[in-house]
Amino acid sequence: MVPSLLFEIMLIGVLGVASQWIAWRFRLPAIVVMSVTGLAIGPVFGVINPEEDFGALYSPFISAAVAIILFEGSLNLSFKELRGIGRPVFRISTIGAFIAWILGSLTAHYIAGLSWAVAFVIGGLFVVTGPTVIMPLLRQAKLKARPAKILKWEGIIVDPIGALLAVFAFEIITFLTASNPDAMQLILFFAASLFAVFIGYVLGKGLGWMFEMGHIPEFLKSPAIVVVVLLCFTLADEVMHETGLLSVTAMGITLANMGISSISDMRHFKENISVLLISTIFIMLTASLDRETIMQIFSPNIILYVLLMMFAVRPLSIFLSTIGTGLSLNEKTLLGWIAPRGIVALTVSGYFANVLSDAGYEDASILTALTFALVIFTVVAHGFSIGWLSKKLGLSNEGNPGALIVGSNPFTIELAKSLGEAKYPAIIVSSSWEDLAPARNAGLHVYHGSMLSEQTEQHLDTIPYEYLLTVTHDHAYNSLICTTFMPEYGRTNVFKVSPYTNFEDGYSTGVVSKVGGRILFDKKFSLEELVEKVEDGFTIRQTTLSEKFTFDHYKEKKDPETVFLFLIKPSGQLKFFSEEMRTIPVSGDVIVSLTKPNNE
Repeated sequence: MVPSLLFEIMLIGVLGVASQWIAWRFRLPAIVVMSVTGLAIGPVFGVINPEEDFGALYSPFISAAVAIILFEGSLNLSFKELRGIGRPVFRISTIGAFIAWILGSLTAHYIAGLSWAVAFVIGGLFVVTGPTVIMPLLRQAKLKARPAKILKWEGIIVDPIGALLAVFAFEIITFLTASNPDAMQLILFFAASLFAVFIGYVLGKGLGWMFEMGHIPEFLKSPAIVVVVLLCFTLADEVMHETGLLSVTAMGITLANMGISSISDMRHFKENISVLLISTIFIMLTASLDRETIMQIFSPNIILYVLLMMFAVRPLSIFLSTIGTGLSLNEKTLLGWIAPRGIVALTVSGYFANVLSDAGYEDASILTALTFALVIFTVVAHGFSIGWLSKKLGLSNEGNPGALIVGSNPFTIELAKSLGEAKYPAIIVSSSWEDLAPARNAGLHVYHGSMLSEQTEQHLDTIPYEYLLTVTHDHAYNSLICTTFMPEYGRTNVFKVSPYTNFEDGYSTGVVSKVGGRILFDKKFSLEELVEKVEDGFTIRQTTLSEKFTFDHYKEKKDPETVFLFLIKPSGQLKFFSEEMRTIPVSGDVIVSLTKPNNE
């Protein structure tokens, strides 16, 4: 029985999200899981073939999805991020891309056996990495801020550049091989590229102005962005194929640097859409492969070509282009290795395979196999190695999950000390320099600034910290911080101190307890009470549970004033006690609590 198109759409969506979940649950590279899933339901078992089943809708859907993904990525490119990395980003995106183009073209000609014309087209295209493959790897690896930002900027900026290099190479070939060369075609190419940037800038500025002036209501902002992104992409792409990618990138960067507060709110919505689209597209593309193409992937010349691209072309382009940029040898090594190819390479190569074949270049028929080989090999190799390599090079923040504590007071100082003693990184953030003085004197990591300020967003490295604890006397501020950062940290990792001031009467400060984060420890313990306990000599102690001394035994023995703070699992997992905690401590767990000095 042939599945209906509706069933196929459902299956692709379910498998895409399931692949992302499996990757998260078992700490696997998401792209690898999605690719394997697509190959399994496509060429291996023949359940679906999206390219055939979707028909004429297949290419437009892929193109629209790529436009939205690339726009979402460029929406994160604030020029303020370039402080300290502007020179290496510029060099890699220009000189590095040019070197990679030339070396990649030479490799394609001499190793893959492509004609010069096809080699220079595919060489230009293969300089891309792209947000569809880089972003999942960055989320997985937890790199330090500088290499992570460089890879992110390169992935988004070089995506349209690679596509344009392929178009430019094709236009040059057409011009040189034509019986009556027409220089107007080259002029039109550059004009179309400038037009694409102009359209993206104008639409970005126009949409941003409408947001700022309140001409678009809140409930229409996200739909408006999606529609304008598609408009931007289509207008440019209709003028010249592949310039739409440049247009949506320009639009995203324009909006990202206008300082519009509502853009930050919608960024999480668009990121969620991008995750869904990435999952869907990867499965669709891999499921559309045929077995003949898969067999071609493993031919010796294609494998050798891929290996040279990974181990020679990419490292050389990075090392040569970053001379004098201040990057360390370890950073250059990591950047020289990490360059997975993704959706843009797949979609654009499919377009040029058809165009070049129609133009009489028979060797263009292997472009699909060549591209999939490069995508699959780089995705697997870089997906499984980025974590290990970044640790070896000292460029990873991998380790025990840390806690970012907002608010400096006697209780948070003791809490940060106890986390540090247990080998969990902790930092105290406060806008009061005076309040931070005791924490600084205690040798703790501190940051002076408001958690909600733009300056803090730019300068505070939050990557090492998986948990956010808001422990200030301003309960509205605590809730606002939790609400703001919940999409970034996840609801289960965001906490606030109890807003209740009179537990027996059920009276709170007016802040609804369900708004913005879980209540820390127990709602009957307000910050005032916690600080008072510390000042009265309460100490933080660790207790290891066993088969003979269970959690029930501990609860029976403990003093009513004891406060359970956090739990350390044998695996190293950290769990803060809260009103909504579902984990039951078992044998081997370590309970850290605030107890009376004489409480044994």
